Amino acid sequence: MTAPLHQSPAGELFDLSGRTALVTGASRGLGQAIATGLAGAGADIVAASASQATAGSKTQRLVESTGRSFTGIPCDFSSRADTYRLIEQLRDRDRPVDILVNNAGTIRRTPAALHPDEDWDHVLEVNLTAPFVLSRELAGPMIDRGNGKIIFIASVLSYQGGITVPGYAAAKHAITGLTKALANEWAGTGINVNAIAPGYMATDNTEALRSDQDRSRALLERIPAGTWGAPHDLVGATIFLASAAASYVHGTVLAVDGGWLAR
Repeated sequence: MTAPLHQSPAGELFDLSGRTALVTGASRGLGQAIATGLAGAGADIVAASASQATAGSKTQRLVESTGRSFTGIPCDFSSRADTYRLIEQLRDRDRPVDILVNNAGTIRRTPAALHPDEDWDHVLEVNLTAPFVLSRELAGPMIDRGNGKIIFIASVLSYQGGITVPGYAAAKHAITGLTKALANEWAGTGINVNAIAPGYMATDNTEALRSDQDRSRALLERIPAGTWGAPHDLVGATIFLASAAASYVHGTVLAVDGGWLAR
């Protein structure tokens, strides 16, 4: 007889064995750490991004070192057609996606008065439209099964405007609204929709900031923890939101930011 959830051992609450997780943007950085962390908790991984190799990638080696299976699928999320091709490939698989982590993202840095349409369109397609389309299309089977986890990667710029990144800030603000909107509709179906808002992480997206000594110093002085975050800092929050431990958590945005938003 299975014990009630609140009586389950702590390890069982966070056990993802038998689950399949789709992590977008998992070829490096935050997505790679998230994919490896979910695998360590027992999930098999499907990774999709524009630079994702079908075989032989570092992410594959890291995932398979945990004993879990790995599938790599190239997908350019700036192309709506490519996003739909990914969805069709997922539908052809024997095992459904139980956990969706919408992590793939991009950033274009140009002052707002000079920000070209193509930069705006590109960022919103990758950072907002593709995550919505994936969530909408994968939610149907989750609703039918009565269970699923959808996790968006938001940002501290879901709450602030940033500098010279109008498209990124707009998309990340929208992601928090989308998280809440989908949670309102799907919480009663057994799907948990939540988001994580990383702070300033040492990834490709922040390379320009970290290489600017004055800007980097100013940012670090504002972060109570006093350091840049690392991709592995998101692993615990992701496993929590993907697990049974978060079964009554809906529509929340969990900041992992070294205290940035508390200032």
